Amino acid sequence: MKKFLAVVKHEYKKVVLKWSFLIATLLFPVLAAAFAVVPALIFSIKGEATRIIIVDQTGKIAPRIRENLSREKSAEKTEQAQKDSLKDLTAPSDEKMKRTTEQLGASFNFVEYAAEEKPIEQIKRELNGKIITKEIDAYLIIPQNYDTPKEPFEFFSRKAGDVIANSNLRNAINSAVRSQRLADANISEDKLKNLSQNVDLTVKTVSEKGNEKDSEGIFAASFIFGLMIYITLLIYGQQILAAVVEEKETRIAEILFSSAKPFELMMGKLVGVGLAGLTQLAIWVTSALVLVGIGLAQMSAAGMNISIPDITPLTVVYFFIFFLLGFFIYATIYALIGSMVTTVQEGSQFAMFPVMFLVIGFYLSFAVIRDPNSSVSFWVSIAPFLAPITMPVRIIAETPPFWQIALSVLLNGAAIAFLVWIAARVYRVGMLMYGKRATIPEVWKWIRQS
Repeated sequence: MKKFLAVVKHEYKKVVLKWSFLIATLLFPVLAAAFAVVPALIFSIKGEATRIIIVDQTGKIAPRIRENLSREKSAEKTEQAQKDSLKDLTAPSDEKMKRTTEQLGASFNFVEYAAEEKPIEQIKRELNGKIITKEIDAYLIIPQNYDTPKEPFEFFSRKAGDVIANSNLRNAINSAVRSQRLADANISEDKLKNLSQNVDLTVKTVSEKGNEKDSEGIFAASFIFGLMIYITLLIYGQQILAAVVEEKETRIAEILFSSAKPFELMMGKLVGVGLAGLTQLAIWVTSALVLVGIGLAQMSAAGMNISIPDITPLTVVYFFIFFLLGFFIYATIYALIGSMVTTVQEGSQFAMFPVMFLVIGFYLSFAVIRDPNSSVSFWVSIAPFLAPITMPVRIIAETPPFWQIALSVLLNGAAIAFLVWIAARVYRVGMLMYGKRATIPEVWKWIRQS
C-alpha cells in the first residue's frame, strides 16, 4: 500500500507542479473572462460619428431615415436587442448577428445640402468633392422611384468598410421605405405595428414529479458541462498514453518493476493523474460558477434578467463522480494502448478508437438535451464509455430517478474493473517488450496468462 501511495503522490506532483499545468489551470478562467469582457470593451469603443448627406428630391424618405438613425431610436433598438438576445439563446446565427449589430450601434451627423433640381451627376461631383476635402464622410442618394426594386439606393462613403454603420443604415432605409409605403396606402403604421406584435412564449420544463422550472439556459449549461468533461478526458487520456510510452522507451519500467508490482505502478499512475485532472476540473468548475454569478449580478443590475438551471451541490457531486468514471475508463484504455506500442506515434494511431467513443458520447448529449426522458437518453446515459459524458448532461437537463444514476455508476464501475483486469495483464508483459509492437495474438496470450 505504501508503494502504491508513493506512486500516486509522485504522479500527482509530476503533473500538478508542471508549469504547463499551472498555466493551463489558471489561464483558462482568465481566458473565459477575457472572451466575455474584451469583445464588449472593444465594441464599446465608438469611432467618430459619420457625417452624412442624404439627397432626397422626393422629400419623403429622408426625414424618416433621420428619425430611424436618431440617438433616441438607436438606444431603444439597442435595449430591445439586448433583451431579445438574452431571451432566446438558441436563435439562428443570422438573427444573433443582426441583434449584435443593433447592440453595437453607429452614430451619424446629418449635414444639410441643397439638392434642389440639380442633375444626379452634378450632385455626385459636388459631394465627391466634399468627401475629398473631408467636409463629409458619406452621402446617400434616394431615387425618385424609391418604391421600385429596380431603382437602387446609392451610398458612397470613405468608410465603406464600416459594416456596422452600413448595416444600421440599411435597416433604417428599409424601415423608412416600409413606413412610407404604408402611408401611401393610407394604412396606420401604429395600428399595423400593434397587430404585428410577437407574443412572448415562456418555455418551462415539467419534471416527472410535477415541478416546473424555466428551461432557459439548460442547453448552454448542459453543453458547457459536457464539453468540459470531453476536453478533460481527452487531455488526460493522451497524457497517460504519453507517460506510459515514455517509461517504456527510456526503460525506466525495468527499474520501477524491481521496486513495486506492475499493478501497483499502473494503478498509482492512473489514480495520481486522475487526481490531478480532478484538481484542474474543480478549479475550472469553481471559476465558471463564479464568473456566471458575477455576470448574472451585472445583468440584474442593468435590468436584464436571465434564468439558469438549478445547479445544486448534489449536481456538482454527480458531475465529479462521472468525470472519475470516465477518466478511469479511458485512462485505462490509453494505458493499455501505451503498453502495447513502442512510440507515441504508434499510440496515436490506436488512440483514435477511444477518441471516437468520446466524440460519439459528446454528440449524443445533444439528443439527451432535447429529450432527457426518452429511451435513447436512458440507454446512452447508462452505457459504459458514453455515460461519463451523457449522464451529467442528462442530470442538468432533467435529473433522472436515482436508480438510473446508480445503475449507470454500477455498470461503468464494472466496465472499469474489467478494463483494469485486462490492462494489468497486458501492462505487466508489454512494458518489458521492446523493439516491436505487440500483435493481437500476443496480447490475447498475455491476457490468458494467470
